[in-house]
Amino acid sequence: MRLVTFRRGRSQGRVGAIWHDAVMDLGAIARDLAAQRGAVGRGRGGFPRTMLELVEGGEDSRVRAQEAWEAGKRLVGAQGIEDLAGRRLAFPLAKVRLLAPIVPPRNVFCLGRNYADHAAERGAAVPEHPVYFTKPADCVIGPGEKVIHHAVTKELDYEVELTAVIGVGGRDIERGSALRHVFGYTIINDVTARDLQKRHGQWFKGKSLDTFCPMGPVLVTADEIPDPQGLAISLRVNGQARQSSHTSKMIFPVDQCIEVLSQGLTLRPGDVIATGTPDGVGAATGNFLKAGDRMEAEVERIGVLANRVVAP
Repeated sequence: MRLVTFRRGRSQGRVGAIWHDAVMDLGAIARDLAAQRGAVGRGRGGFPRTMLELVEGGEDSRVRAQEAWEAGKRLVGAQGIEDLAGRRLAFPLAKVRLLAPIVPPRNVFCLGRNYADHAAERGAAVPEHPVYFTKPADCVIGPGEKVIHHAVTKELDYEVELTAVIGVGGRDIERGSALRHVFGYTIINDVTARDLQKRHGQWFKGKSLDTFCPMGPVLVTADEIPDPQGLAISLRVNGQARQSSHTSKMIFPVDQCIEVLSQGLTLRPGDVIATGTPDGVGAATGNFLKAGDRMEAEVERIGVLANRVVAP
């Protein structure tokens, strides 16, 4: 499934899924199915109200989402999007606003220097162990939202990252079973103020300013990406390629990142793990972002996360 959180007008975000050029309202479809059975149940046919609730709901919620997804695809094929929009079951993708697919329950976990070429271009040694830091959930924004070029930085940078969302929590997770704990994958652009990163001697401040964590556009369930180390990854600024690599080049693959992070630390459903960026960042060339720049972070089988930089 290609899950999204979307909004129409001023409505609250809803859990949906993209099928071709349609965004299906999974909660509305679940409610419609329940009504047909004569048992509406609680809320929207018993369907989770948010993506975090869906992930936290475990197998029961996943099955409900899968059922609504399959029913929605049949409806789109049989009745067309206009009829379904009138019934508020599905809408043209161009007529809705996509939000960040999930709001994590706590800070976003991030990997630093997880591609050898990126470590080299930053003048750093290849780490012997995964390097973790965090970004506050408050700086998460969705596709199409604006990244603020805050006045406090003159060295604004980009970092495209494959991102895993935990579905099954746990502590001391073994590497061999780590991918079974993943609900799905999305994209994060780890926007960074390099001068703040250097000034403060650690990474949190320079990576945590407001709007510095674009996420999306979709959350692809793990069954559609059985091998997260088999994906092309890239980033463009104003259409110009800046980063181009492959997740097979990670120093620490996704399963190992989860294994080590979970040692003595309980991971929770909904936790978000950004797995590091390849070479090509602006800090290596001095080619930093400026107001008006359009960033397009892309990961194969997930899509393109586009955001524009604006002045404060």
